[in-house]
Parts: sequence; structure tokens; C-alpha cells
Amino acid sequence: MGRTYLVEEGVGQYLSELSAAGRPFVTGLLIGQCSPQRDYVVRAVRTPPREQHKEENISPPKVASLDEEWVTTHASQVSRMLPGGLLVLGVFMIATPELSKDGQSALRKLIFSVEKSLTKRRLWKPAEEEVSDRAALQICSATKKVVCRTYDVQDPKSSAKPADWKYQSALSASWLALGCTVNVNIHIPLLATSPNHDLEKNTKNGLNRWSKQIEDSVFLINGQIKDDDTELLEGQKKLKGNTQSSTQFSDVKVLTQLCQGSSPRSTATVQVCSGSINLRGAVKCRAYIHNNKPRVKEAIQALKRDIINTLSDRCEILFEDLILNERPQKKNFEREYHVLPQRLFVPVAGSSVMLSDYKFGDEAAAEIQERFVEMLDQPVQAEDIHIAEGISTVDICPVPDTPEDTQQTQLTKATLLLKLQQNMGVVVAAAVAVLASIFSFNYFSD
Repeated sequence: MGRTYLVEEGVGQYLSELSAAGRPFVTGLLIGQCSPQRDYVVRAVRTPPREQHKEENISPPKVASLDEEWVTTHASQVSRMLPGGLLVLGVFMIATPELSKDGQSALRKLIFSVEKSLTKRRLWKPAEEEVSDRAALQICSATKKVVCRTYDVQDPKSSAKPADWKYQSALSASWLALGCTVNVNIHIPLLATSPNHDLEKNTKNGLNRWSKQIEDSVFLINGQIKDDDTELLEGQKKLKGNTQSSTQFSDVKVLTQLCQGSSPRSTATVQVCSGSINLRGAVKCRAYIHNNKPRVKEAIQALKRDIINTLSDRCEILFEDLILNERPQKKNFEREYHVLPQRLFVPVAGSSVMLSDYKFGDEAAAEIQERFVEMLDQPVQAEDIHIAEGISTVDICPVPDTPEDTQQTQLTKATLLLKLQQNMGVVVAAAVAVLASIFSFNYFSD
């Protein structure tokens, strides 16, 4: 038997509107949540038109001419706007009868292309028991016939399996929410053997190590440690069901272990460095989980991934912004301050789930509203934009690029990053750094 997809009624309405638009074919993404028993679809988002294609009406459109790269780029952008627990569950296509015959093969290519792109960006690995089926939804714009199939993205040779597509009202109106604030203090060395300008790669490597600490952390839900296989709401009073959006919120504390590894002995690590990146501050994290007897394990996993994703996404956005706004050949620039993107949340009509995004301090509400329309096809009122964090800054201290500094660097650059000594159960940590040049990246938030 194939998988069952429970779908928000509003998604069906949205797909019907796209179908009635009269276009030869439309593609888009399905957004929702996987669970062992069934999957939940809470949003469908059409692929935004590409500017250069708006005027290309020379020949009749063909499914084979589908811009796979554009759909994949859209999926990557959308994934940044999803809080913990939500992901791109699959893709859809609405096409005329004459184009429908090529639709399934096109959808299969899109599913694997999108998943490959999203996997590259992740700093976490899926669990062995995790659902790896993704949906391919095809709708005929003339007959309105709906065909849903799934493909196992872990198997490149996977063949299509039938799936049930069932609409349900108020599907996510009372989903459960978990939230936490995680204090971050990450020191990332820039090795002398690594190019100083490759800051994004070095940062990702540092975040990769940090993400493993988050995976191994202890999570207190409303002040309690709960077994993985217990129900999240066990011992709590459930909210009485209603058709209005309501959220049962759990406050989570994250306790990061001071020491990693099973061996009680630690050795000093010495690396020759040319600088360092420092990330400090606090990040606001949130995850949503279905209300059909969710397990603690599912909820914690969703929150862990949001913690990891939100910091990784901020760094990605920052580097993209610097590339767009800095002169490519810029050298010898002085110390500078940059504003880090703040996290914000926007409600979804008829749902307890809120979508996420990031804004720089100089971005106006109109720009955020425009991005939601373009990426998620969702109009947003300015008063519905909830900023989760205060203004943050990045302090950049570049490496001086003068002959004298270069000679001095060659003579003196060395770093003792970490030395741990353990005696009678007491951990003493000392970090000694001798740097001729320092590149620091500081992140502060309320």
C-alpha cells in the first residue's frame, strides 16, 4: 500500500485557481510534514515566472523545456522560509491534456533534482527510519483529474508508487509548537593552508562541527526530560478542538554538553592559522509538529533541525549579501560593521503554523511582503510581520595586505586553539591564540 497524504483544503482551492488560469502548464512545490503513518501537506506554492521567459512565446510550450534549475533554485529559497518540522514534500504540475503525457517523467526529474539541491545545504543527516518518499502530483487542467505518486529519493532507480491524496479541513489549525533560544559562541579558525577569502567554506566547516554538538544536546520540554517514544502531550491537558487556529506551545531549554567523545583524556590541538571567525549571540528557533499523537523524538528532531538551519541560513544570506554589495577586487579595506539578518515570522491563514524569513536592518516591510508573494505566493500584511530578534551586527577585521604584514605573518603565525585538562572530574579549558592577523565575525542579538 502506498502512502497517504492528508492535505489542507486551502491547498485544493489554490490548485484549482492555478488550473483555471489557462496556462499550458504550471509547476510548484508541496510543503508539509512527514510522519511514520502519513504525510501532511499544508501549502502548495507555484514556481515564480522567470523574467527572461515572460517574453519567450516564439514556439508552443513543451514540458521538456521545463527550467529544472529555476525550480530547484526556488525550492532552495523556499526551504529557508520554513520553520522546523516543515519541508519540501514534493512537486506538482498542472498541465493541459496534450502535455500531461510527459508530466510524470518531468516530475520525477524535478523530485530528485530538488532533493539533491536541498541535501547539499543541510548540515544534518536524515535518520535511518526517516521517510524518504517524495510526492509527484499531476493535475489535468481540463478534466481536473488528480494523480499522486511517490518516489524514494534515497534510491536513484526508484519507480513510481501510487499514493492517496485526501483533503481535510483545518488540518494544521491546532498543530503543536516548540520554541527555544539558543546561545551561540562558536570559534572557527582560518587555517594558514586555507585561502583567507574562502570564508563561506570555513564557516560551513565550523558550523558542521557545532551542529554535532546540537545533535548531542539534552532538550528539556517545559522543564522536563522525556523519553523519545512517549507522546509529546502525555501528562498535559489538550486544548478543546475548534475550527479556529490555536497553538499549544512548549518551551524548550537546550543543554549543550561541555565535552564530546567517550574518552576521558583530551589532547591539545595546535593549528597554524591566519585568522579566525567568531559567532556569538542568541538565535530564536521554532518547530511545529502534527497533533496526531506525536512522539517526543519527532518534536525534538524538528527543533534540532531548525536550530541548525537557522544559523546556517543566516551565514549563507550574509555571504550572499556581501558578494552582491562589495566590490569584487576590493583590498585593504578598513574594519567594517554589517547588520546580520534578523529572523521574522508570518502567520498562515487558518493554521497555527507560522512561516519564517530573514531581513536586514535597512529592508522595508514592503520588500519582505514582495518576497513572500514571489517565493510563497502569499500576500502578507505589514502588521502581521513579527520580528523575533533585535538588530545584530557583524564586526569584520580583514587581514592587512601590506608587504610588512605579510613578512611578519610568515614569521609569527601560529595558534594554540584548545587545551583541555581534566583532573578529579574538574574540566579546565584554556585557549591561547597568537595571531598576526585576525578576521572576526561577531553576532549579537537580544
